[in-house]
Amino acid sequence: MSAVPKTDNAVPTVPLLINGEWVDSSATEFRNVVNPATQEVLARVPLATASEVAAAVGAAHRAFATWRHTPIGARLRVMLRFQALIREHSKRIAAILTAEQGKTLADAEGDIFRGLEVVEHACSIGTLQQGGFAENVAATVDTYTLQQPIGVCAGITPFNFPAMIPLWMFPMAIVCGNTFVLKPSEQDPLSTVELVKLALEAGVPPGVLNVVHGAKDVVDALCTHPDIKAVSFVGSTAVGTHVYNLASAHGKRVQSMMGAKNHAVVLPDAHKEQTLNALAGAGFGAAGQRCMATSVVVLVGAARDWVPDLVERAKTLKVGAGAEAGTDVGPVVSVAAKERILGLIAAGEREGATLVLDGRGVEVPGFPQGNFIGPTIFTDVRTDMSIYTEEIFGPVLVVIGVDTLDEAIALVNRNPFGNGTGVFTQSGAAARKFQSEIDVGQVGINIPIPVPVPYFSFTGSRGSKLGDLGPYGKQVVQFYTQTKTVTARWFDDATVNDGVNTTISLK
Repeated sequence: MSAVPKTDNAVPTVPLLINGEWVDSSATEFRNVVNPATQEVLARVPLATASEVAAAVGAAHRAFATWRHTPIGARLRVMLRFQALIREHSKRIAAILTAEQGKTLADAEGDIFRGLEVVEHACSIGTLQQGGFAENVAATVDTYTLQQPIGVCAGITPFNFPAMIPLWMFPMAIVCGNTFVLKPSEQDPLSTVELVKLALEAGVPPGVLNVVHGAKDVVDALCTHPDIKAVSFVGSTAVGTHVYNLASAHGKRVQSMMGAKNHAVVLPDAHKEQTLNALAGAGFGAAGQRCMATSVVVLVGAARDWVPDLVERAKTLKVGAGAEAGTDVGPVVSVAAKERILGLIAAGEREGATLVLDGRGVEVPGFPQGNFIGPTIFTDVRTDMSIYTEEIFGPVLVVIGVDTLDEAIALVNRNPFGNGTGVFTQSGAAARKFQSEIDVGQVGINIPIPVPVPYFSFTGSRGSKLGDLGPYGKQVVQFYTQTKTVTARWFDDATVNDGVNTTISLK
């Protein structure tokens, strides 16, 4: 997305949030927020200046001095108000999300709801942030732990879930007593900003939550600022690796959730209709723009005969603008994304894969400029082809056939990514073997997109994740807090004198 010069026109400019105030940036470069179904420019996003990023971090740093001491009950009550406001405004924000990102209204509401679940879980902070206690670890000596906030945290979020992923980050960080600087995707920040407005309305104090916009310069500033203690990232592998390396080199905790190539392994005993529905939904929903989308179908044995049925199921999906009734597959987010996906489809043909369903050239009445690509399916795919090795991030399924479950497991484990996988079978023994032997962080059994509920943590692995603690759930409380261990001895009689002890023992 190219930068655009600063001009005075009717298109609104997305503000920054610094110390509780929405402010106009003094930036000289802007990016357009574009409706991917119509190419209408909805807003301009400023590429924040270095001084503005510093001001946002400074506000968060100052606010931490008081917010960290805010009682847990007060923090969780802010989250209770926040989740109620999200419920009240979810349909309005979903319409904004659809306009700027392209996904269907139903999927946009789901985007918000999955983030809302994390906010609801944040309301349990009273039990999530408890330490431990052991009495009499030695004579009259007790040891206990405190889970204390770590300071200013930053979040860098992607375009594909502009509601859910910011809600993975800042609610859990601030409810733990930290302050936060959020950098939404510059492609679709409008729905994110609406959620932040609700957080302020819920009672988040000035400086506790700040918002800056920008590209690489802003990302680098957040990764290197000495007052930022932790960085959360969700996005591409290239950017995620850069963020992890840069922020880690500057002494920060980092969780970096990155790219994926998610396989669905289908055994011939699977429930056929349910499996076909699951594959079509997980492969083509959100136009394939999910890091947990099914992008590779591995058909085992006689399940290889299901390809014509899968093609017919995909043909039933309606391609259209996200706000139009009945749409199943909306546009991809940008012209550049569409061109990249079309290039990979062409590469698949050149490299010898069989294109059994071609989604190129789809026309949507009333939306001639939309970034539309229909469901696309390749068979006869080899693992050295670019359509297998690269994350397409579009409505494209590649199909590979193998003879046995062991071959399928080996194929999945050879892939460098480890975000999610699934197995479809009616055999408990096969499912147990799969979940035990597969080297992937999140496993679905007859579930195509195994994103865990917020009581558990998002646990992608290998090439899909850098850092040892994942978003939300128990792991993220560890990520956003520092464990302090206290060993204490109290004497009943102040005159007790045990003498000098020069050993390491605590007798």
